[in-house]
Amino acid sequence: MNLTQLLEQKTNLPIKVIENIIKLLDEGCTIPFIARYRKEFTNGATDEQLRDFEEVYEYSKKLLARKEEIKEILKERNFLDDKIEKNLNEAQTLQALEDIYSPFKEKKSSRTSKAIENGLEPLANIIQSMRYNKEECEQKAKQFLNENITTIDEAINGAKDIIAQRYADDFKSKEVLRNLIQNWGILEISATKDFDKNGVYSNFANTTEKIKYIKSHRVLAILRAVNEKQLNIKIEIDENYILENIKKYKIPSNASSSKDFVFDAYKDGLKRLLLPALKKESITNLKEKASKEAIELFGKNLKELLLTAPLLNQIILGIDPGYKTGCKLAVIDENGLFLDSGVIYPTKPKEDFVNSTKIVLELIKKYKITSIAIGNGTASRETASFIDELIKKENLSINYAIVSEIGASVYSASKIASLEYPNLDVTIRGAISIAQRLRDPMAALVKIDPKSLGIGQYQHDVNQKELGQKLENITIDLVNKVGVDLNSASYKLLSFISGISEKLAQNIVEHREKIKKFSSKKELLDVKRIGAKAYEQCVGFLRIKNGKSILDNTAIHPEDYELTSKLQKNYKIEEIKDFDKTASELNTSSLKLKDIVNELLKPGYDVRFEFNQVKFSNDILDINDLKEGFVLSGIVRNITDFGAFVDIGLKNDALLHISQISEKRISHPSEVLSINQNLENLKVISIDLEKQRVGLSLK
Repeated sequence: MNLTQLLEQKTNLPIKVIENIIKLLDEGCTIPFIARYRKEFTNGATDEQLRDFEEVYEYSKKLLARKEEIKEILKERNFLDDKIEKNLNEAQTLQALEDIYSPFKEKKSSRTSKAIENGLEPLANIIQSMRYNKEECEQKAKQFLNENITTIDEAINGAKDIIAQRYADDFKSKEVLRNLIQNWGILEISATKDFDKNGVYSNFANTTEKIKYIKSHRVLAILRAVNEKQLNIKIEIDENYILENIKKYKIPSNASSSKDFVFDAYKDGLKRLLLPALKKESITNLKEKASKEAIELFGKNLKELLLTAPLLNQIILGIDPGYKTGCKLAVIDENGLFLDSGVIYPTKPKEDFVNSTKIVLELIKKYKITSIAIGNGTASRETASFIDELIKKENLSINYAIVSEIGASVYSASKIASLEYPNLDVTIRGAISIAQRLRDPMAALVKIDPKSLGIGQYQHDVNQKELGQKLENITIDLVNKVGVDLNSASYKLLSFISGISEKLAQNIVEHREKIKKFSSKKELLDVKRIGAKAYEQCVGFLRIKNGKSILDNTAIHPEDYELTSKLQKNYKIEEIKDFDKTASELNTSSLKLKDIVNELLKPGYDVRFEFNQVKFSNDILDINDLKEGFVLSGIVRNITDFGAFVDIGLKNDALLHISQISEKRISHPSEVLSINQNLENLKVISIDLEKQRVGLSLK
C-alpha cells in the first residue's frame, strides 16, 4: 500500500483530492492559503480539516518509513517471510508495527537470553508442540544437559522461559490484553506516607477509577499527585479471567499432558513480562489521551478568546489597577496607537480621589476618550468603583469594561513590548495591553504566550511540544480567517499571516514607517525580501482601509481581480442566485465565485462580530455583600472539563460546576458555554469567605 492509498483509507477523501493537497503542501502553500484560495482542489476543505489531514499525512509517512525499515532489518537477518511481511503491510499503527517486530529484537530478559544461549530453543519447540506428555518431555530434556544446564528441571524451566517470552511477544495476545485493560481495567489510587490529608488531592486517596471512563482532568491531577509523591497508582485487571481464556483459546483440548508446562510458561509470560509492560503502557496511554483532550480544550478556549469581537472607532483609557504603586493609565487611539500615560492613587493606602479625578478628567477631555478598560486583577473592584462613581458624578457618556489582565505582566516585560515601546516603563506597557484587549483582543493576545492566558487546565502537565503546536496552528488559522489591517498591525500580528515570517513582518513595519502607510496591496512587493511566493501566500489575508481599491479591503486575492472585474461589469452581484451557471460562464468554480460575491457584498467585514461582544460593567461587587440566592451576571473566563470560571466582578472568578450549568445532562461545559460569553441569571449557591470562593448555578 502506497502513501496515497493509505491516506485514502485513513481520511476517506478521494484520491484526487489527496494528491492535490499533497502537491499544494509540497509547493510551499500554507494551510490557511489552501483552505481559502484553493477550494476547488480540496472540495472546499476547511482549515480544521486540512490540519487533521496534515497530521494523518505526517503520521502515515512515518508509518510507511518504519515498515520499510523493519522489513530491511528482518531481510538482512533472514527473518522476513510472507506471513511476517503480510502482518507488517496490514499494520495500521506504529504501535502495531513495533508489536510485530518485538519478537526479533534482542531480548532484555536475561532468563530468556540465557536459555537461548544454552541451546534450549529446540526443547522449547518440543514442549510447545504439546504432542508429548510430561515424562516424554523430561526424557527429551536429557539431550540438552551441558555444563551450564546440569539438571532436567533446569532444562525444562529454561525452555519455559523461552515459551514465556514468545507468549509475551505475540502481537495478537498483546492486542487482546490491551483491549481488556482499556475496557475492564481499574486504576487503584492510594496515599503515600507523605500524603497531605488536607491537601488538594484529598478526594483522590484510596479510590478506584474504571480506566475506560476516567475523565482527563482527573487523570492529569492524579499523575501530578504521583509526581509530587502524594499518591501511588496501579492498574488491576482480573487475571483469573485472562488465565481461563488462555486455557480455552491457547491450549488445544486434545493436547498432551505437556500442556501443563506450556500453561505455566504462558502464565509466567503473562504475569512477569506482558502485564507489567502493558499496565505501564496503559498509564502512558492514559496520560497521552488526557493530554490530547486537555490540549483540544485549551485550543477551543483560545479560539473563542481570539474570536472576541473588537471595539471599533473608540479612544480607550486602559487602567492597570494597584494599591501602593497606584493605578497605571494608558490612552490609545482608534488604531491602537499609544497617546499618553499617567498614574492615579484612588485605592488604599492613599485614596487620593481629588487628584485621581482631576487626572482622569483631563485625559478624557484632552483625547476625547470614549471607553475605559479596567484590568481584573489586584484592586480591580476598588478602581472600578472609583470610575463608576466618577462617570455618574460627572454625567459622562463613557462606558467601562472589566477585562482579563492575565498575561499583561508577561507581555509588558517581553521582548515584543520592549521593541514596541522601548521608552516606556513596564507598568505602562501593562496598561496599554489592557486597553488593547478591549480595542482588539486578537491583536493584543497574539503577543502573549497562550500558556500565560489562564485558559484550559493542567497546561504544565500536558505534552508541551504538542500544546505549543496546537495553539500556534489555531492562532495562525484564526488570524488569517479574520484578516489583518496592513496599516495598523503590529509585527507580531503580521507574523501569523500566511507566508510571513517574523523577519518579513518586521520588514513590513519598517517599510510602513518609511512610506507612512500602504495605499495598495501591490506596494507589498516593494518590501525587502517579499518575493512572489510570499506575496501569493499572504496578500489575500491583508486589508487596507480607504486604499486605492475597495478590493484591497477584502479577502479577494489579487490573482482574482480580473475575474472580479468581469463579474462586476457583467452581473448585478446581489442578484446572482445560480452560482454554478454563473461560475461556468466565467470559467471559474462556484466555490470561488461564492467567496468573491460575499466579499463584494460586505467589504471589510470582520467575522468576529458574529461572536461574543464586549460587555460593559454596571455593578460593583464585594464578596462580603454576597448572599446565597443572589442573582448576578458574569463573563466566562475559562472552561475546564469540570465546569467554568466566571468573572462576576470579584478578585477571584466564581466556579460554575458542570452539574449546575444545565437542567439537561451534558458531558462537557463547552456544549453550552464559550469563552467570553455573557451570562445572565447566575444564582449564588455557595460562598466561602475564608478561601474567597463563590459557587454559581444556571439552574
